[in-house]
Formats: sequence, structure tokens, C-alpha cells
Amino acid sequence: MNYLSVENIAKSYGERVLFTNISFGINEGQKVGFVAKNGTGKTSLLNILAGFDTPDEGNVVYRKNIKTAFLPQEPDLNPNLTVEQTIFSSENETLEIIKRYEAALEDPSDTEAYQKAFEDMEAAQAWDFETQYKQILFQLKLEDLQKEVKNLSGGQKKRLALANMLLQKPDFIIMDEPTNHLDLDMIEWLEEFFRKENFTIFMVTHDRYFLERVCNEIVELDEGQLYTYKGNYSYYLDKKESRIELENTNTEKAKQLFKKELDWMRRQPKARTTKSKSRIDDFHEIKDRASKRRKDHEVQLEINMERLGSKMVELHNISKSFENKTLFENFDYNFQKGERAGIIGKNGTGKSTFLNILTGEIKPDTGKVVVGETIKFGYYTQRGIEVKPGQKVIDVIREFGDYIPLKKGRQISAQQLLERFLFDRKKQYDFVEKLSGGEKKRLYLCTVLIQNPNFLILDEPTNDLDIVTLNVLESFLLDYPGCLLVVSHDRYFMDKIVDHLFVFPGNQQIEDFPGNYSDYRAYEGSIATSEEKNETSEKTTKSDWKDNSTGSKLSYNEQKEYQKLEKEIAKLEKKKEEVQKKFLEEMSGEEIDNTSLALKDIEKQIETKTERWFELMEKMES
Repeated sequence: MNYLSVENIAKSYGERVLFTNISFGINEGQKVGFVAKNGTGKTSLLNILAGFDTPDEGNVVYRKNIKTAFLPQEPDLNPNLTVEQTIFSSENETLEIIKRYEAALEDPSDTEAYQKAFEDMEAAQAWDFETQYKQILFQLKLEDLQKEVKNLSGGQKKRLALANMLLQKPDFIIMDEPTNHLDLDMIEWLEEFFRKENFTIFMVTHDRYFLERVCNEIVELDEGQLYTYKGNYSYYLDKKESRIELENTNTEKAKQLFKKELDWMRRQPKARTTKSKSRIDDFHEIKDRASKRRKDHEVQLEINMERLGSKMVELHNISKSFENKTLFENFDYNFQKGERAGIIGKNGTGKSTFLNILTGEIKPDTGKVVVGETIKFGYYTQRGIEVKPGQKVIDVIREFGDYIPLKKGRQISAQQLLERFLFDRKKQYDFVEKLSGGEKKRLYLCTVLIQNPNFLILDEPTNDLDIVTLNVLESFLLDYPGCLLVVSHDRYFMDKIVDHLFVFPGNQQIEDFPGNYSDYRAYEGSIATSEEKNETSEKTTKSDWKDNSTGSKLSYNEQKEYQKLEKEIAKLEKKKEEVQKKFLEEMSGEEIDNTSLALKDIEKQIETKTERWFELMEKMES
């Protein structure tokens, strides 16, 4: 059954064309993820589908009697209402049925009106509405029904808007970044809910695991063309790669044919027969195909990073409380060179506070933070970029200079730098306030990175970024040589980038877990399974990973160490080869001495790590 037909729609704002001639349809039961770059009109398309905007051309046609609901990025809620009042003030059909039934009760003489109201209550199963809305609110961790909206966090507001949407029992749901501002537990609950329930969904999200586990179809807007992939996110990635390879092959063939036809055109055939005129027309089409180029860019920024000294950042016995609520206490940690840590935990457990203490923006209640002399923080906060009236994109970068220094004494202009961050020359002269939310985040990220930090802190960097930019950012961070600390609800991003986690479980402690997010969830799952099998055994705590050795088998910590050693040894062997090659070059006596010392140090590291690797292997096999 067809729910929605989008027929040749187009949308522009002045000279800025978002999309033209877009057509697609959505049928009952489809769960569609819409993928496109920032600034190409994702939110505008959703607003058109939701009826909050109209296309410049074309039509959007819904099947009659289809009930739709829209979840925007930023919920529009009355700040002066309570959580419960917000539910009752919504345009909910069940609430209207209840109101008509209550009115019929006040006038029992009108038996026909009462009978109709009673039948409507039965049909909508409205008798249990109070139980239903309280159940959903509790599932979404909104237990305080009398709390006013203005006192809710961003995540709580998003959950309240989500509850309102679900209580409407819509046939068709449109969602713009549904996982933004939600903590990881809530995202996984929502993921499971949508996976099981028979909703029809059209959504924009940057959460790739959410796309993978919820969607059964991906629609991509790529360089003005719409492509449909009948599968989840993994299927989309595979088929998109095949499509681009085919496009590149066809372009190369068109170039060869273009050269041949160009030679024919230059000879200017005198006989203007019908056949030659047709060939001339075909020539222009071949020329267009041959000159087609994909606008895929990658951020290639060789940061001139400040040299790291021996001391990084040390945390000594730090604690912090707000309004009699202790977030964490007595935490000690010393960061090491090249460390890549993630931070996870529920909203309100102190993650951003921890970062602000680390960077000196706020002071801990107890303890101290010791920062090495060579450390230069780069701090990407959730606040985003401060937009100045009348400021253009290029002006934001030029505040750091017309030329940006790179490694080996090289430099690039502010314009070239912006191009590497996916801002073409035309976009560079747009006013910042005209940028989409994702484009502003990308520009802000650019301003943080070009300051050449050696300790990079990213607080929710993936919010509002499109998947293309996320892939680019991940590639950059994987090669980043400094320290990296990331807070993110993007599980795919965390799995790819970090080596260990600081877990904020909300029990006033910060726990150091040796693995990425999927490792952590697998660990939690194994603990839960173990407890179910042996309910009489002593309850396993999450800190058990620190001492989980059983007999001759490796503990979880040792398993992670074993895997890490394999990677480190391989890197050192490669580094050893590179140093050895230097001896083939012309060097001074001092350079030979320094290179020999470096080689000796590498060989010693390889020997130490290999011995430990053999120890763990023997323990594992015994």
C-alpha cells in the first residue's frame, strides 16, 4: 500500500538551489533512511514532507486517512507547561476522543451522542490512555510528570517530543536526527522499539548503527541525483561503492569516445546529412558524460602539531559536585602520548563537567589537574561557533591568518584550507548565518583543528554532521598523532576511533574500560547472562574487568593487551625498516649516531613487547 508519493519537487532559496526534480515513493512498512551531504536540503525536504514548507515545483501526495507525525531536530515545546500538561496539550486524536466522551457524559439525554462517543473510545482503546502515556514516559526516563519543560535538559525535551509522537499512534513517522541529545541507553531502547514495531518511517540520521539496525531501505541524494538501495546501511555502502566504480568506468569510456568524436568534429564534415547532424548532437551528450566529475573531497590536513613533552595531563584525586549531587570523586589518571580515549555515560553524569575541569574552564572541588608545559588543547564544545552578524565563512578562517602553517615549512591559504573542509569557493563567501547546522559544525571543527592542538578534545562532534563528513573526520582522526579524548553517542564513530573508555555509570565513580563501545556492551551482556545463569552467585560488578582472570585463561584486560601488542609490534617493525633505510642515505657523523640510538631504542621496544606477547600466548594456550 502506497503511503506517500513525491513527484518532481524542487526547492531553492534565492540563487541557492537545494534540489530539483526529486521523485520517490514510500509504501507501508518501509523504514527509509535518507542520506545526503550537509547543505543539500535534508531538513528542507523533511519540512516539505511534514507540511511545514512547500516545494517550488512538484507535488507531495499522501494516501487518504494516513496519520503522520513529525519529530524535528529541535522540539518546539511550551516551556511553561509540565511534562504531563505537554502530553495533554498536544494535538492527539485519542485525547479528542476522550474529551468528546467526557462531554457526552455531562449530557446523558443525548443517547445518540453518547453511543457514538462510547464506540469511538472502544475503537481507539482510549480507556487505558493514562496507563499508556505514563508507561511510555517512564520508559523514556521522564518519571517527574510535574517538572516544567523549561527545566528539562536537551535530551529530556527530545524524549518528551518523542513520547508525544508515539502516543499519536501514527501510521507514518518522519524524523530529523532522532538520536541527537539522547544518551546511549536511550538510543538503543529507541532502536529496538522501532525495529520491532510495525511503523512506516522516513528519517534523516547520522547514526550509522541506527540506520543499520532500523532501516530496510536507504535513499541517497548525491550530486542532484536520487539513488535507492533496498537494504540496510551495510548494503548501501557496498552497492554505492559498486555504483561509483561503474560511473568512473563509464566516464573513462566516454572520455575515449569523446577524443574520437572531437577529432571528427574538428575535420568539420561538409556533408550535413541527417546522419551527421545526429552525430553532432550525440557529440554534445558524450562531451557532458566525459566531463562529469564527482565532487568527492577528503580533508587532507597535515597539522603542524606542537611537540609533546614527557608530561601530558595528570589528574590527582579530583572530585566535583553540583547542588548536593556528587558527579565523581577521588579520580586519578595520567594520560600518555598518543592515547585515544572515549567517554560514555548517561546524560547528567558529569561528562562535559569532566572535560571542563581537564581544560581548566572550571575548578574541581578537590584534587588538582597538572598540565604539561608543551600541551596545547583543542576543545570542540557543544556550544558550537559564535556567529557574528555579517561575517562570511572566509572571514572566520582569516581570523587565524591569511596563510596557515603546515609541516615541513609549507603553508596553505585560508581559501585552500576551506576547500579541504568541503567549502567550495562560492560557499566561502556565504554569510555564516546562512549555513546549515551541519555546515556550521564543520566550520567550527575547522577552526579548532587549524590551531594545531596536540591534545584534542571533542564533545559530541558528530551531532548534525552528515555521514560524508563523518567518514572524512574519522579518516583524519585515525592519523592524528596527538592525544584524543572524545564524548559521543555515535557508537559507530566510537568503535572506529578510540582504544579505551572512561565510563560514567552515575555512581560517583569513573571507570576505565580497556576497549571500544561494542566491547563494553558485549562485556555488559556477558555479565548479565552470567547473573541469569547463577542468580545465587555474588553479583558481578562492572569493575570486575580489572581482575577477571580464571585459571590459565586470559582475563579480558589481558586479551586486549594481547591484541594491542600484536598491532604495536607490527608498527615497530615497520618503523625499524624505515630507520634502517636511512643508513643508505648520506648522513653526517652526528646524524649516524642519532639514527643508531633511535634504531637501538626501537629494537629494545620490540624485544620487550615480543617477550610479553609470548608470555600471554603461552598462558592462553596452556
